[in-house]
Amino acid sequence: MKGTLPRQGTSRKPGNSSSKPSNSRNPSASRKPRAARRPSTSPAPPTSRRPSRRTLLVLTGVCLALAALVVTAVTLLRPDRTDDVASLDGHPVTRDELLFHMRRLAPTVQNELRNTYHLKGTIDWNAKAGAKTALQRLETRALDEVRQDRTTLALAKEQGLVDSVDYADFLADLARENQSRADAVAAGKTVYGVTEFTPEEYYTHRLTEITTNLKERLSANARDPLRVTDAEVRRTFDADRDDWSANATTYKYAQLVVPVPAGASADFAARLQRRVSAAEHLASVATAEPGAKLTTATYDGGDSTGVNAHDQDLMAVLGKLRPGQVSAAVTAPGQITYYELASKKVDEDKAFAAYRQRIRQSLVEEKFTTFLQRRVRNSDMKVDTSALDAIKAKEVQR
Repeated sequence: MKGTLPRQGTSRKPGNSSSKPSNSRNPSASRKPRAARRPSTSPAPPTSRRPSRRTLLVLTGVCLALAALVVTAVTLLRPDRTDDVASLDGHPVTRDELLFHMRRLAPTVQNELRNTYHLKGTIDWNAKAGAKTALQRLETRALDEVRQDRTTLALAKEQGLVDSVDYADFLADLARENQSRADAVAAGKTVYGVTEFTPEEYYTHRLTEITTNLKERLSANARDPLRVTDAEVRRTFDADRDDWSANATTYKYAQLVVPVPAGASADFAARLQRRVSAAEHLASVATAEPGAKLTTATYDGGDSTGVNAHDQDLMAVLGKLRPGQVSAAVTAPGQITYYELASKKVDEDKAFAAYRQRIRQSLVEEKFTTFLQRRVRNSDMKVDTSALDAIKAKEVQR
């Protein structure tokens, strides 16, 4: 059986018995005689008491408040902290992201405000423009842009075209892209486009690329939401045949060129216009105008697309005329020209073959716009109005 351990006392550990107490004085030092102490007249110190319950509660409250301030300060100083001003379908929209869009859209909104409210000079973002300040209008416009673009990115993520919809990841992608281009330049490789993107340039480039890929992905198969059938293409062509057939139309026309004589009066063009309007055909005008030249020609719209500016302008004029109709005056230095359409013949098979791909693309565009807007309307955006109000005009003007 174990013995009971001796109780520990308060005695010091054994040491050198010759050691002096810490408060001992050197006996060899001379001592001055102490002055006689006068009796103390101060009251005796009060007897210490435990703090009251109320005091403890007050001290506890102060400590909790200080702790909250410390936590807030640490949170504000965290490098990974994000200031969320809104959320879209649960995904945060940060303050930096909204400011990025506000700065992008600021010139556009400024022009719109000038045109709508007839504003002059520099826009004061804190001044009222209608019922809202200019800054509030810019914030609303930027939030609409975020909602539209984030919906596009979310759709792209569903289709496996992007990994993230977050602004921070966009900036990381931008850094990687610019580093890749810098490395290519350093290695002497060909770099197409800019050698370094600004955030605004890269955002536009990336969103355009994603949108194009989405249209292709969502229109490839029979059951895809953007799928366009051959029957839809044909119906669209038949509904606006004249618009789609310009490049497959053969035009027969007359051209009247009337020289403007030196020293002609200011109303020469107006008087000529009255004579042309009164005549049945340009041929009757040509015989009465000194120096006028009348020619006839045939123009095949399909042969000259993109060849030269003159042919493009000619097709633009003839395409608006009905057989027997005379164009408006086409003025040039020293002369005035009129065109009269004699006839036009459309090769429908050629026209449909030339335009069906363009028609298909236009229908995909229409379906994509409708499809995306439906998703935008069904999205859930929550806005922190206090965080929005904290944004200052000077932050947009950086």
